[in-house]
Amino acid sequence: MAHVWDAEVAVTTCQAKKLIESQFPDLIPADIKIMDYGFDNTVMNVNNDWVFRFPRREIAVRLLETEGKLLPLLEDSGGVLHIPVPAYYGKPSSQYKWPFLGYRFVDGTIPSRAAFVVREGESAVALARFLKKLHGTSVEAAEKQGVPYDELSRLDVEKRQPVLEKNKDEIKDLNLFHQMDKLETYLHNLPSKALSEETTLVHGDLHFKNIVVDKEGILSGVLDWGDVHLGHRAIDLNLIYSFLTPKGRTQFLKEYGEVGEEELDYARFKAVYTNVVLLLYGYHERQPHTVMEARNSLELALT
Repeated sequence: MAHVWDAEVAVTTCQAKKLIESQFPDLIPADIKIMDYGFDNTVMNVNNDWVFRFPRREIAVRLLETEGKLLPLLEDSGGVLHIPVPAYYGKPSSQYKWPFLGYRFVDGTIPSRAAFVVREGESAVALARFLKKLHGTSVEAAEKQGVPYDELSRLDVEKRQPVLEKNKDEIKDLNLFHQMDKLETYLHNLPSKALSEETTLVHGDLHFKNIVVDKEGILSGVLDWGDVHLGHRAIDLNLIYSFLTPKGRTQFLKEYGEVGEEELDYARFKAVYTNVVLLLYGYHERQPHTVMEARNSLELALT
């Protein structure tokens, strides 16, 4: 059965080595290992210092190009958390029809592979300061860099509810989640009030596969900006439900500033929706660590 995350083109390490060495001789010999792959990109470690991302689907190409122009500007703004700024801009060729990017390695470990994760205190404050700065970025400046508006209706409950129900049923059939009563109760109480119109620059895809923690388990970096767009900040605020404890959420909001009740309701919805998908993704892609972390994130989102 086809899944939304299935690749149109999956670059192998051999192909990546040829592409990188042919365009960037300073990286020869390129020692390459696959780090991870998501819905849109295959991620590879190159010589332990660089991370290259190769689009897996055509829809990701324009997003990668936008990311390549925007991230250097965000670095200049002095972020609280580390972000991967592109240094190598790979061009399409007869070997691979799409552009690809290489970034300086962002030190840290994704939560699903970390020995310990801090979900309040310093992590909550760091996330709040980071998102406050990101969401305060000039919309006009982002537009000039080609950042798109939300074209996927990420917070449209009516549009996404049937998919969420279908995925919930599959999770139940596979016995992947042990708090189904909570999940089913939540699905009967989805946000229905109109969300205030607000447009900010957002990362667009904040979840446990796109953040890293340091050796002490404290949030230290934000990865994969392929979904960056101009949309509602509730899309990013989903992470306070899927990553932080209730105490951490209070600490976050104290640092970040006032957020409306409706915004928080939609943020929780995004957290639940995303981690239901990631739970199935981890199962079908045979990633036990992803299954475990998606289950944990979903439990937090329902708390």
